[in-house]
Amino acid sequence: MLGTTNVRALTTSDLPALRLLLERDPLVNLFVRHRVDLTGLQERLMGGRVWGYYDGDELISACHAGANIVPVQATPEAIDAFADQVLDDGVRPASLVGLRSAVMPMWERVESTWGPARSVRPFQPFLVLEDAPKPEPDPRVHRVVLDEFDVLYPACVAMFTEEVGIDPETGGASGYRARVAQLISQGWAFAIIEDGEVLFKTEVGAATPDACQLQGVWVRPDRRGEDIAVRALSAVVEQVQATVAPVVTLYVNDHNRSARRTYERVGFTETEMFASILL
Repeated sequence: MLGTTNVRALTTSDLPALRLLLERDPLVNLFVRHRVDLTGLQERLMGGRVWGYYDGDELISACHAGANIVPVQATPEAIDAFADQVLDDGVRPASLVGLRSAVMPMWERVESTWGPARSVRPFQPFLVLEDAPKPEPDPRVHRVVLDEFDVLYPACVAMFTEEVGIDPETGGASGYRARVAQLISQGWAFAIIEDGEVLFKTEVGAATPDACQLQGVWVRPDRRGEDIAVRALSAVVEQVQATVAPVVTLYVNDHNRSARRTYERVGFTETEMFASILL
């Protein structure tokens, strides 16, 4: 029996309890479930760890602490405890992301040590599509193959730089190139490629048996405003629902009105509010 409250790093023996916790909200907790399934909580594979917050012997909340800090089912008491823990560990993540109700209070606790942030994104609607997409799918959308890596990669760099505000090749290109190649190899990269250039692209960034999460939605700048993304996303959703997971999710900056209208037309609906702190 543990003390009344306790924070400790979870190990493989804690997997059943952690999975039960993640199942309380399988869509919101999708990223952490994906990481847990992929690594089995082995720190050398995770590049970090998952902290658990206990009341007695009951796992109440958790927190993924690696390159990304992601609270899971976090109570106010757990948020305080996790903030203390990551500060004690000297962790310096790339981002803090998850439900706004957990991220913003945790940021208040760690900002004086981690700040200033490169970007604070306090309102990011979390969108879900469980049914078939509404528009007619664009037949030009296809799964990218490794032979198309050199065509896709510059579009991925452009999207990342535009969205995150830094060049993903800063400090060396090998890590980001490997990640893009991995997504292609998994069959998780989708694009419209015309005349040797990417017109539209997106990837599945994480998946579980219940759902998957899209990332990196991008249309070539000189073709924006042509309504390309609606039918292209419809095609991606159709293919993903058939081969990856039945439910498709993503989150978007609230100020990106154009993207939000696109997602609404495809059939996505807002269910929660996320927030991200980019460091």
